[in-house]
Amino acid sequence: MVAKRIIPCLDIKNGRTVKGINFQNLVDAGNPVELAKRYANQGADELVFLDISATLEERKTTRNMVLKIAEQINIPFTVGGGISSVEDVDVLLKHGADKISVNSSVLRDPNLINRLSHKFGSQCIVVAIDAKQIGEDWIVYSAGGTIPTKMELFEWAKEVELRGAGEILFTSMSHDGTKKGFAHNALYRLSKEVNIPIIASGGAGTSQHFIDVFTQGKADAALAASVFHFNEIPLISLKETLKMNHIKVR
Repeated sequence: MVAKRIIPCLDIKNGRTVKGINFQNLVDAGNPVELAKRYANQGADELVFLDISATLEERKTTRNMVLKIAEQINIPFTVGGGISSVEDVDVLLKHGADKISVNSSVLRDPNLINRLSHKFGSQCIVVAIDAKQIGEDWIVYSAGGTIPTKMELFEWAKEVELRGAGEILFTSMSHDGTKKGFAHNALYRLSKEVNIPIIASGGAGTSQHFIDVFTQGKADAALAASVFHFNEIPLISLKETLKMNHIKVR
């Protein structure tokens, strides 16, 4: 059995780590370089850095910040936000990113997934999908969760896999920041419908939620932000709890 991964996420705006509820009401959560270093030292398996306003502000991801974080950590590091070309990815990989995350740009131009995976290999291409449950349907949103699309979560997930994505980072906007647990039903269905790893995001509030996302949601990795930023769930004790519940972690 492959070990499950715990991934702290740094949502960056104006050079600071921020966190909100349902993608709204952002509050400051600290210095991203200091947080990254802390998580690497505490045993995080990977780190995700998302420049959450890059797409909306039509600018590129903060490259200097990527470089500063990469210098401080020794774990795989995924970068997203404002990435829309092969050239963007080339620059970020040279600045220390191990993987890149694309979202809005591939909704506009799905062929970008093909071009990126062909150039860099699917192992470093993560497609982030932000979706909200509306009735029985899961609708995909773009531009940091601000613009609904006509895409449906499960169909889009299958398409990005076919185009060469190596992983899917699924954030349930309905659960994000609520600390009431992950979207287990949607995650379980995703795990059955695609054959690439699924990173679950949105809803972490307790250690039990992490147990549930692996046992019920069948996620390959779990991503969280505020519970780690504000030390509500220490990473070290979370991993011990998972081990005691027979969930394999590194």
